[in-house]
Amino acid sequence: VLKTLPTMAAATAAIEGLARGHKHTGVWTLAQMLNHAVQSIDYSIDGFPELKSALFRKAVGSVAFAVFQARGKMGHSLNEPIPGAPALDAQAPLEPAIARALAALRRFDAHTGALAPHFAYGELDKAQYTRAHLMHLANHWTEVART
Repeated sequence: VLKTLPTMAAATAAIEGLARGHKHTGVWTLAQMLNHAVQSIDYSIDGFPELKSALFRKAVGSVAFAVFQARGKMGHSLNEPIPGAPALDAQAPLEPAIARALAALRRFDAHTGALAPHFAYGELDKAQYTRAHLMHLANHWTEVART
């Protein structure tokens, strides 16, 4: 069972709620955090710009993902960009980032085709990617606070 944001509906509600008095307590702004999540979600469909080595994905990444799944939560550096991804704009406004995040979740949810290998975890099926995205969002939510 996922510890927080257990469903796409819960993630959607949390993202929608960001416009009502929240701040980010980490290095990134709320918009940067959301745009980072959008990159991850979109790359799961379109392909990541860079992949860790096949050996890393098989030996380290797949084990890390298995641990995250067993714990129901993820832990990773919360201001580390996705390898090869464009830089996140610190001046990006929140409202468009919210709209992009909601659109990315809808796109992923509706996607029925093949999924790209995760840059660190390797091959994931739709259920595993869903959990990965929810755990990823929930991990970043540890730095979201009400204002």
